[in-house]
Amino acid sequence: MSYLDRDPYGIYRDRTDNDGPGPRLMGADTLMGEDVYNRQDEDLGDIKEIMLDMQTGQIAYAVLSFGGVLGMGNKLFAVPWQALQLDTANKRFVLDCAKEKLENAPGFDKDRWPDMASAEFSTQIHDFYGTQQAMPGARTSTGSVMGSGTGTMQSGSSGSYSGSTRDDDIVGGNKGNY
Repeated sequence: MSYLDRDPYGIYRDRTDNDGPGPRLMGADTLMGEDVYNRQDEDLGDIKEIMLDMQTGQIAYAVLSFGGVLGMGNKLFAVPWQALQLDTANKRFVLDCAKEKLENAPGFDKDRWPDMASAEFSTQIHDFYGTQQAMPGARTSTGSVMGSGTGTMQSGSSGSYSGSTRDDDIVGGNKGNY
């Protein structure tokens, strides 16, 4: 099921222009359950939760569910948001990670979540996926500034990927007190 199917407000309905929401600006609720594939077109699971860094206003991690049978025995993984790319043609996310590597990724049980705000956890996760911790104003691997969008990944019908820049999303842009 894609974000188009989980759009109760009609945010993405009949969108053929670049004005307004989606896919550069998307509702977090519509991303829950979004499929994640790797570049070998293998299903890696789906997004169960999105973790927001309340100090920076950025998305820190997507929590990916992977493995198990019929939803039983699934392992959860915190994947740095910048490790995911939105594939608008196939309405899913792409994580550049082999299935075998993900099986050995630092993960956790749905009933025992780690302290994702700890420096130790963050370092371990970013080291595993080869990403850098988001620092507002820092440059990403594509040369964009964290918190400013640069584009969206597109995919052709052949399964090859082009235009591999992606948005480094900032949530709302409002860092109010909560």
